[in-house]
Amino acid sequence: MSAPRVRLYGRPGCHLCDVAREVVASVCAELGEEFDEVSVDDDPALRERFGEEVPVTFVDGRQHDFWRVDAHRLRAALTRA
Repeated sequence: MSAPRVRLYGRPGCHLCDVAREVVASVCAELGEEFDEVSVDDDPALRERFGEEVPVTFVDGRQHDFWRVDAHRLRAALTRA
C-alpha cells in the first residue's frame, strides 16, 4: 500500500486545522484518496519549520497550502496528470 498523497500538518485545538481537516477529508473522500495528519507539536523540527503557519497541506510531497485549504485548488492538484 502506498503512502497517502495528502498530508495535513496541524496541532490540537487549532480551529483552522479543524476546518482544513474537514475540507481535506471531503475532497479526498470524493476522489477516493487517502490523507494523513501529523501534529507539529509532536516534533520540535516540525514546530520550528511550520510555527504559526498551521494548518499546512502537502500534496505528493510538496507544500500545497497553509492557513486555509481551498477545496477547488486541492481537487485540481489531485486530479492533475
